Amino acid sequence: MKFTVKKNDIVDVLSNIQGLTGRKSNLAITGNILLNATKDGIIITATDLETGFEGFYPAAVESEGKVVINARKFYEIIREFPINEILVSEIENRWIQIGNENIEYHIVGMNPEDFPEIPQMEGVDFFEMKSEPFRRMIEQTTIIGSSDDKRAHIIGVYMEKIETDDELTIRMVSTDGSRLTKVDFPFDKDTQINFTGKIIVPKKGLSEVGKFLNSEHPIQLGCKTNHFIVKKSSETIIIRLLEGEFPEYKEIIKKLKANIITLDRQLFLMMLKRMSIFASDSYKGVIFNLSEDKMMISSTNPDIGESKEEMVIGFKGNPIEVAFNSRYFIESLNVMDDEKIYLNIVDEEKPCLIEGETDKNYLSVIMPMRI
Repeated sequence: MKFTVKKNDIVDVLSNIQGLTGRKSNLAITGNILLNATKDGIIITATDLETGFEGFYPAAVESEGKVVINARKFYEIIREFPINEILVSEIENRWIQIGNENIEYHIVGMNPEDFPEIPQMEGVDFFEMKSEPFRRMIEQTTIIGSSDDKRAHIIGVYMEKIETDDELTIRMVSTDGSRLTKVDFPFDKDTQINFTGKIIVPKKGLSEVGKFLNSEHPIQLGCKTNHFIVKKSSETIIIRLLEGEFPEYKEIIKKLKANIITLDRQLFLMMLKRMSIFASDSYKGVIFNLSEDKMMISSTNPDIGESKEEMVIGFKGNPIEVAFNSRYFIESLNVMDDEKIYLNIVDEEKPCLIEGETDKNYLSVIMPMRI
């Protein structure tokens, strides 16, 4: 195997797949990538056994073949290489030579026959979506990260199609039991979307997908035989779906008769950041005290100290004292675009709903803490 490739054509993809190849799995070979030189170019393959990636890139191929090479070291070599054209060749006994006339690396490879196969999906009913809105949906749902809880609805994002007489929407929902985010993307009613299933996609896999969605070019999304597939012009990511039931969430996102508080998102965000300075693993909460035209947020950590800050708001209801995890609010506000946001607070026991003034496609639901 021997080919010449341009650094600019592969350095970004090698960076993006580090999340896959750096993840621990039962097979040591998944810390490597498979390089397949064909007559038309090279194919780069990576997997962590749950999420697989395959991409095609231009190269001048002198002889075809396959090699398996350490993903991290190959990326570092390509990233630091001083010129754009790089020669890669297999010499003997799976040793791989990388360089040019002035620079030369020799790195040992592994047997390509041992590299896990990526499922090849045929006959997938794809539907089309722009990259940026889908990347945004991933960002807004994966702020709720995975935890030690391995239940499917905790480590995955629920995805479904909602179709009514007037609307056609793809919805993604994420939760960790203490909070929930819901993101909708509306399509034209006449759009053909053959996606019918209600699926749970691993958050880790979706996070890897998000790294490749950096333009307005359309992508293809589809689902088949327990896999979710994201396809670009020359790159494909395939994620094995999670098995399990996602809890019924629609009652939680219903807006009850409540106190609606309008806030400047940035001012509220900075206030929460100041009040969370004393937060720790043992003392995560801040207390919201709502009274007429005033909101006071306070924080207490017996090991460090206490803080409080007031803000003038439009509030005319009965006084409310309720505790929340400030980090949940901060993470939600960070992925919102509207400068004005609404807090929907019912009482000390009901969850708080956060939404933008104009963007009603994103909704964050945060459960209160015990004081």
